[in-house]
Amino acid sequence: MKALYLIVPLAPLAGAIVAGLFGGLIGRRGAHWVTILGMTVSLLASLLVFQEVRAGQPFSGAVYTWISTSGGLSFDIGFLIDPLSALMMVVVNFVSLMVHIYTIGYMRGDPGYTRFFSYISLFTFSMLMLVMSNNFLQLFFGWEAVGLVSYLLIGFWYTRPTAIFASLKAFLANRVGDFGFLLAIALVYAYAGSLDYAQVFGKASALAQQTIQIFPGIQWSLITVICVLLFVGAMGKSAQFPLHVWLPDSMEGPTPISALIHAATMVTAGIFMVARMSSLFEHSTAALSLVLVIGAITTFFMGLVAVVQNDIKRVVAYSTLSQLGYMAVGLGASAYAASST
Repeated sequence: MKALYLIVPLAPLAGAIVAGLFGGLIGRRGAHWVTILGMTVSLLASLLVFQEVRAGQPFSGAVYTWISTSGGLSFDIGFLIDPLSALMMVVVNFVSLMVHIYTIGYMRGDPGYTRFFSYISLFTFSMLMLVMSNNFLQLFFGWEAVGLVSYLLIGFWYTRPTAIFASLKAFLANRVGDFGFLLAIALVYAYAGSLDYAQVFGKASALAQQTIQIFPGIQWSLITVICVLLFVGAMGKSAQFPLHVWLPDSMEGPTPISALIHAATMVTAGIFMVARMSSLFEHSTAALSLVLVIGAITTFFMGLVAVVQNDIKRVVAYSTLSQLGYMAVGLGASAYAASST
């Protein structure tokens, strides 16, 4: 079954490589067909995986060891296939396939046609690596890759100053969140001694008993600090207040990118990550309260801002922000299933 799991992310990656490197040889028609074929194969494979998970056959394990040190530390590429990740795989692939098909007509005549198809397939690969990961290192790889490709897509029409500024704003806002995310991963490794989900989650109760001194003389709950820093990363990627500023401006990119980013892919990465880390968040009432409050602020105020917008794309953007706030409220209330669906 490992081969089937590998097909899901590698099929879009293969399409992205062929369209990106050989777009001049295969032409526009070849570029969209090879990427759509890769997305179709990935979607069918993810549907098969989803059926297996529904039948009670989850999977968690390494498929490739990237680095192994003499001290016993190893960095693996592995997959955690459970109902949460299986559902996200299907949704991400389906939305991305529809965006690929829509792009054929929307980008017709654009000089960057083949490059655009390469980018959106690469974006899908990055998102799939994020949702399928079974360790923090691979999660961070997918997390950063999604941010990088979104920067390239938002600023795709690089001759427009507004597109350049929008892509830069998105990149910088996400880097603010990613700094907190990276600190959380460092704390997890320092105190849990592992980056594997199963091992870290198994030590959640022990982590909840520990404290950390950030400022002299003040002890903080370790699990609360980790969860708050994880949520800071989610605030950037899922555009929660006050790191929401990049999402409305991302509309400067081509409309297929607005659909890809605002639908079930990039902006849900933070929501997915918090749901995945629920074993940690459940040990910190303070962190859950923060998630709830930030989500409520985002829901209320972004909904109000949407009411007074004149540009339909910005109305959609602020509406998306409000709905993401609802999802964050669900996470803060420990209703992870409701928030993820």
